[in-house]
Amino acid sequence: MAEKLPSSGALPEGQTPGCDPSGLILVHRIFRWLYRELPLLVRDVEAGDTERSSLVGDYAMLDFFALHLHHETEDTVLWDRLTTRDPACVAHVDQMKAQHAEVARQLGLLEPQLAPWVETADAALRDAFATDIETLRDTLFGHLGQEEDDIMPVAAAVLTQKEWDELEAHTRSALLAHRKELPRDVMSLQLGLLLASVPEDERDEWYHANVPAPIRLLYALLMKRRYDRAMREIYPDRPVPAMT
Repeated sequence: MAEKLPSSGALPEGQTPGCDPSGLILVHRIFRWLYRELPLLVRDVEAGDTERSSLVGDYAMLDFFALHLHHETEDTVLWDRLTTRDPACVAHVDQMKAQHAEVARQLGLLEPQLAPWVETADAALRDAFATDIETLRDTLFGHLGQEEDDIMPVAAAVLTQKEWDELEAHTRSALLAHRKELPRDVMSLQLGLLLASVPEDERDEWYHANVPAPIRLLYALLMKRRYDRAMREIYPDRPVPAMT
């Protein structure tokens, strides 16, 4: 086993190392579900059905946006802090950066295919698009697993809770800034998917512990209906697949 290098990097004043990064597992569960389902949804669109290709295309755009944002958040908030605080994880962080670059490259191949397929619902375009999504899915799944194994334990040990919480704050701020540019209500979708990612027997406790009371009220009055409507749009003829 390689000898652990001495850590460096001062902690913020008044903060102590140690955080709970388990929320990342929920986020990864969402991404696994999204990118497992997306190529299936694309392949199910019949040739010429532009109404359905437009609907699925909206959600594909959101999936691509969410993945870009998730990785941009980690690139901005996480990596430098980890390598400064614990230089022994430099090699793992370098792998994460390289994997992010590969995901970005594959997204760069996918995104130009979206509009032509949406506009025509052409079968050949559909199949090529779905195949490239599957390639991205496989790349992404390998990355997510490695991040959980190699990065989360280091983050839990060397980052403060306030530092870790900045990942969520960065994501939320970016979603709010871009929500009017996106084709669906991303805030309702984000919260609905987060709830779906929590095991059912833990969901109520997680909801009350992690979602402020004003947001719970808004979700009950408005956001849940929007989320449920979105799921009915995506899966009009069958139950929503479970998030595992």
